[in-house]
Parts: sequence; C-alpha cells; structure tokens
Amino acid sequence: MIQRIFTVTAKVWLYPGKTAWHFVSIPIETTKEIDFYFAHEKRGWGSLPVRVTIGESIWKTSIFPDKKTGTFLLPIKAAVRKAENIQDTDAITLILEVLH
Repeated sequence: MIQRIFTVTAKVWLYPGKTAWHFVSIPIETTKEIDFYFAHEKRGWGSLPVRVTIGESIWKTSIFPDKKTGTFLLPIKAAVRKAENIQDTDAITLILEVLH
C-alpha cells in the first residue's frame, strides 16, 4: 500500500521579500518518497493537494516543488500560525496527508 501520511519536523521560514509568506521545506527524504508515489498526480506548477495537521489545526492546501532545494514547500497560513503560536524559525511537527 502506498503511504499517504507523513510526519514531518522542520523549521518555519519567512519568504524573503515584501510578502509575509511563511513556509516549511519538506525534508528531502520525504519529498523524494512523495514524488516517487505521487508524481503522476501533480497539478499546475507541480503542486500536490494535501491535508495538514499542526496541533489542533487541520486544513487543506497544496505543496509546491522548489527547484532550488529539491524539496516541496508547504505554506503555513497566518490563521494557523496564530492558533498554534508558531513563529518564524520555530521547529514544528506536522502531519501531511497527500490527497488524491
């Protein structure tokens, strides 16, 4: 059976620029596994739909490939950062479920 649920621990980082987008870079090993099993399901810009759980917060979004690092990027929206008290550079653990 193909694994669809991944537990990830990574640091939150702020996109450099005028926007205040916060991201988590999915570790390369996990990125490779996701890409291996789900590459055929990628959508525009190579994105994949996911359900994310951080603490009590659960939401649907997409992960996007980052050609620079070879990882998937997960945007962490402001409402989740506020609800879970997440700051830039915090190491967080999340559950990522690839949807299809």
